[in-house]
Amino acid sequence: MQDVSSLVAQAREGRPRAVARLISLVEGASPQLREVMAALAPLTGNAYVVGLTGSPGVGKSTSTSALVTAYRKQGKRVGVLAVDPSSPFSGGALLGDRVRMSEHASDPGVYIRSMATRGHLGGLAWAAPQAIRVLDAAGCDVILVETVGVGQSEVEIASQADTSVVLLAPGMGDGIQAAKAGILEIGDVYVVNKADRDGADATARELNHMLGLGESRAPGDWRPPIVKTVAARAEGVDEVVEALEKHRAWMEERGVLTERRLARASHEVESIAVTALRERIGDLHGDRRLGALAERIITGTLDPYRAADELVEGLTTTPTTSPSGTTSPSGISSPSGA
Repeated sequence: MQDVSSLVAQAREGRPRAVARLISLVEGASPQLREVMAALAPLTGNAYVVGLTGSPGVGKSTSTSALVTAYRKQGKRVGVLAVDPSSPFSGGALLGDRVRMSEHASDPGVYIRSMATRGHLGGLAWAAPQAIRVLDAAGCDVILVETVGVGQSEVEIASQADTSVVLLAPGMGDGIQAAKAGILEIGDVYVVNKADRDGADATARELNHMLGLGESRAPGDWRPPIVKTVAARAEGVDEVVEALEKHRAWMEERGVLTERRLARASHEVESIAVTALRERIGDLHGDRRLGALAERIITGTLDPYRAADELVEGLTTTPTTSPSGTTSPSGISSPSGA
């Protein structure tokens, strides 16, 4: 068992090994996870979370590395969560992003962590929200969350970041994709990377046209800027940082930042509660109550929706002790013979 209070204190001092151990506890769904989250709770809420997403090959890792350099020049501590596809053999992250950011490996003001999706859909790892909280509590001023290469429907980053950056590149069909729903509707800042290639201006033009056809905006509403970059040469990166800071200032001025963080916390609580409920239902396989509900369904005395309601009502009642003095794994007293 890890000494959580000691790990948290060391993480606050900027010790990368302590941060790594805390994130490992999160990723492994350790029995100490609740203790870790309780210890971190008073220390969070200060970091600015920026999500970077886009199709494979647009230069997300290179852009993330360039942003790290820009923020470090400002003296800010930076945390990076680079979500990689899972290895089909080991289940771990392929670590491609960490290789591309190796230039920051020796910088004590930068913490980089690769995380495997482990089959989780949406472009992020399931443990990403808790890992973000670890980096926040560890004193990172900015946390950059880089998703895996995504398509049109993997938009989970929008619910996890304060500001979402969508990257595109010329010659990859993104001009057509701009006309479709999904990922290109979540951006607060759009970046056309590899702008030294032919077609960069056309991609930016088409994107600007599609944004103009989007939802009507009231005076003072945020209109996502389009920034052209060549991240490999750090060209345009300062403009991206400027756009990010403008968006943050706009959100703070209008209370949008607080609204987004409230929505993020609500989503996280809901996700934890649903997961716990699903685990309880899983514990009922073979339980007499589930079989009894099934019998009533096939005899026509109960419909599946009402059966589900009765099951949920039973799962959410206060745990009671069975006559034998034991409580079922689901937190509900098991009937005799279950």
